[in-house]
Amino acid sequence: MISQTAEYALRSIVYLADQDEPQTNAQIAKVTEIPVGYLAKVMQILSRTKLVNARRGLRGGFTLAYEPTDVTVLEVVNAVDPVRRFHECPLGLHGMHLCPLHCRLDEASKAVEETFGDTTISDLLDAPKHRKPLCRFPNVVEPA
Repeated sequence: MISQTAEYALRSIVYLADQDEPQTNAQIAKVTEIPVGYLAKVMQILSRTKLVNARRGLRGGFTLAYEPTDVTVLEVVNAVDPVRRFHECPLGLHGMHLCPLHCRLDEASKAVEETFGDTTISDLLDAPKHRKPLCRFPNVVEPA
């Protein structure tokens, strides 16, 4: 339904929303189980689209640019790999009139857009501690 890049962006944003201090790529990658090289590209996109703030230097890293209540899942997904809608036949066969297949696909995409648009990052964080979505946080305890 969503791309790997969108999944990684959501993991990263949800993790940052639950942190008080800036987090480095290495810290985010470890907890969210995202390859650090891929994460660096995702964070660059999220920074460019101003969903995260990037700070260099000692105690630098990434922070969420807005309150989790003000960021929707749709904004995060659309920042890295927008939900695809069908406004005309992608095969160029029917012009502006969608065939039944593409009409149904567009209806499904619209439903995804609406659901993602109605869901904030805060909604994803409102889960019991042991059921936090998308990654192994907070308070990841490493075995001794």
